[in-house]
Amino acid sequence: MPIIKSAIKRAKQTAVRRERNVATKRALKDAIKAFTAAPSATTLSAAQSAIDTAVKKNVLNKNTASRRKALLAKNAKAAAQAKPTAAKKAAPKAAAKKPAAKKPAAK
Repeated sequence: MPIIKSAIKRAKQTAVRRERNVATKRALKDAIKAFTAAPSATTLSAAQSAIDTAVKKNVLNKNTASRRKALLAKNAKAAAQAKPTAAKKAAPKAAAKKPAAKKPAAK
């Protein structure tokens, strides 16, 4: 533990800043994990917002943030393209079923 008064103050400031940085990083990781689990427009927006917040607070470098945002957008685009093809495959199967033919009534 520091003895000099200014060093004591510096240690306290460092501890407070570390707590803030850890909270920002945790929010960033949570947002990215949420996007990875369920890629959608809302989770993409939240993840990109968390990245921008981390840059604003000097927790993340701007070039690193740009790279991560580009990767998220790429993954979102791939997920969006994968979903419609699955829906198209399922639709013809449902439309292929025809109603049973009615028997003619006997007189």
